[in-house]
Amino acid sequence: MMRQYELVERVQRYNPNCDEALLNRAYVYAMQKHGLQKRASGDPYFSHPLEVAAILTELNADDTTIVIALLHDTIEDTDATRAEIDQLFGSEIGALVEGLTKLRKLDLVSKKTEQAENLRKLLLAIAEDLRVLLVKLADRLHNMRTLHYAPQHKWQRIAEETMEIYAPLAGRMGMQDMREELEHLSFKTLHPEACSSIQARLEELQEKNRTLISDIESELSEALKQRGIAAVVRGRRKQPYSIYNKMVSKNLGFEQLSDIYGFRVILDDVDTCYRALGVVHQLWSSVPGRFKDYISTPKPNGYQSLHTTVIGPHTQRVELQFRTHDMQQIAEYGVAAHTLYKDKLGENGATPKLSEDSLTYAWLRQTIEALSEGASPEEFLENTKLELFQDQVFCFTPKGLLITLPRRATPIDFAYAVHTNVGNTCVGCKINGAIMPLTSELRNGDEVEIIRAKLAVTQPAWEQIAVTGKARAAIRRATREAARAQLADLGRQILTTVFANEHREFSDQILERALPRLSQPSVPDLLAAVGRSEIPSTNVLKAAYPDFKEERSAGREALSEAGWYSFAAQAAVKFHADSVENAHFDLPIRSIASDLPVHFARDGGAVPGDRIVGILTDEGKSITIFPIQSPALAQYEGKRDLWLDVRWDIDSKTPMRFPAQIAIQSRNEPGSLARIAQAISDTDGNIDNIRMARRTPDFHEIVVDLEVWDIKHLVSIIDRVGLQTNVSKVERING
Repeated sequence: MMRQYELVERVQRYNPNCDEALLNRAYVYAMQKHGLQKRASGDPYFSHPLEVAAILTELNADDTTIVIALLHDTIEDTDATRAEIDQLFGSEIGALVEGLTKLRKLDLVSKKTEQAENLRKLLLAIAEDLRVLLVKLADRLHNMRTLHYAPQHKWQRIAEETMEIYAPLAGRMGMQDMREELEHLSFKTLHPEACSSIQARLEELQEKNRTLISDIESELSEALKQRGIAAVVRGRRKQPYSIYNKMVSKNLGFEQLSDIYGFRVILDDVDTCYRALGVVHQLWSSVPGRFKDYISTPKPNGYQSLHTTVIGPHTQRVELQFRTHDMQQIAEYGVAAHTLYKDKLGENGATPKLSEDSLTYAWLRQTIEALSEGASPEEFLENTKLELFQDQVFCFTPKGLLITLPRRATPIDFAYAVHTNVGNTCVGCKINGAIMPLTSELRNGDEVEIIRAKLAVTQPAWEQIAVTGKARAAIRRATREAARAQLADLGRQILTTVFANEHREFSDQILERALPRLSQPSVPDLLAAVGRSEIPSTNVLKAAYPDFKEERSAGREALSEAGWYSFAAQAAVKFHADSVENAHFDLPIRSIASDLPVHFARDGGAVPGDRIVGILTDEGKSITIFPIQSPALAQYEGKRDLWLDVRWDIDSKTPMRFPAQIAIQSRNEPGSLARIAQAISDTDGNIDNIRMARRTPDFHEIVVDLEVWDIKHLVSIIDRVGLQTNVSKVERING
């Protein structure tokens, strides 16, 4: 276990002006608090935060980060409190330690919703202060190094979490060496057989080419020296996971791999990097298509280098990277190498944070921005993982602005990368001056111009074309908003008609007064709810005008009109006589008594508002009322003596319900009938009977016998049922 003075010496090697007293105080405090606690390995628990701090010293972390590493488990595992840490070390350190405590037990590979929410918390904490990420990654690295001491049933979960989240995060933040070690340790746990197999093949290859790395190092160093270029050449063999990943992604065997060896050439300045590249291409043949210039176009995490692949000694393909000493620092340490993160005091003695304009922060800002685009945590998780695992391609706007996108990105991704509004108004594109389809795959160096239109509509199918999480999230959001706008327009049309029929004024101001009664946050939300049939239009009318009382009928018509008389047995209908004399008291009319029983047509019935006709049935012993449009009347053609001229006679004081039938074609799915019944109930309809007229695997034809107040009420029910998503067709039956 590292001693106190050793930790201080480690920090002093790269920061001679470190706060030695602060480091000593944190060391002693953490050791005292953890006391006799033991790890699963049997080592003192304090060895863990000490090792985390040691890892951070390798990244040249500032004093504050080292102190946070020493204290990061104290609140969780000891009797230490936030107030105590604030008093001893300051509120800034106290806040960061508490934040790490909350993040400590995040499970990023459990249930999908929980995983998504936990990842969101992690990224938000990182966005607040990147030192949280440094400590979190160092903590995870030490846990992976000692994973074999943990219970075996936890190995899979921890390794998956590391491979899916922490290793890509380290890569995105520029800490390549840490990413490679995290990947290797996870790979060894998740795929032990594949790892050992590749490791064995690499050792065989190394034995075969024992002097290859040293030969190339010496030959390249000598060639550069002869041309007056001072350089440090370092060769290495690639990691097993990198090789495994290439074999899987490109479907190659181990023998087909070429660039197993890589070399870094460290130089003094940028000009020398390009000169050294020219020397190498003169010395060895370059492989076409394998040159990448990340100096003129840095990666989003700030990484800069020149990459090339050549045919070196023994016809062995080797990859070379040319970079300056500063570039090497950023390549190794990423955000931890940023000069603004060192102990330089800002205004009022505060430690300045990493510049928000830094390239290192760009991806993180974009990812956090996606939080507002997604409708659910699961969507955010999907988008973030898409961003974490993608390699980059570099494209330009017509004005020369560099846009970094994942491989296989399309102009749709490009448009949304520029701005969400640019993507939403996109209708076409030009790639290198030529009009191209939006499905085109972008390549390095492409100049992309987005063609826009103000009235453009975002296509839902674009989601299948886009590869970036930001684009997919924005497309989903635009699609949802478009659907909501359509429903709101439908709701406005429904309400406009209903208000107009009742001779009531309609406006958004009037609807705003009704919002509290309907529990709706805004007028657009209310309109959309009406369009979705969640709120009946009559409820909106009643909420807007509390004095409104729905009228079921127009009231009893005047009986003083000459020639019209009521049936004694049926108050709702009256008949017409040719003359008053023929209708005196109970005298028959055309041999008909006024107290004959009156019935409504068996199939379809009739309701107030229909034009109706009476037919003498049962050999003149009863009267059946048909709507004038009923096909059944065809059988009484030519039998004019059976026809009666009848009219509705409704008493508004004693309203009645009348029979009607509707035929509904509905999808065969659970809950379909319940939704139909609910729609009828919401409009005050009464179901008398339901029967299945026809059944198919996909659709049911349902006949519903209703009791309604009048034709207006029946139409309202038909409209409401027709708006249900499971109903494809609804119509009245006119028997």
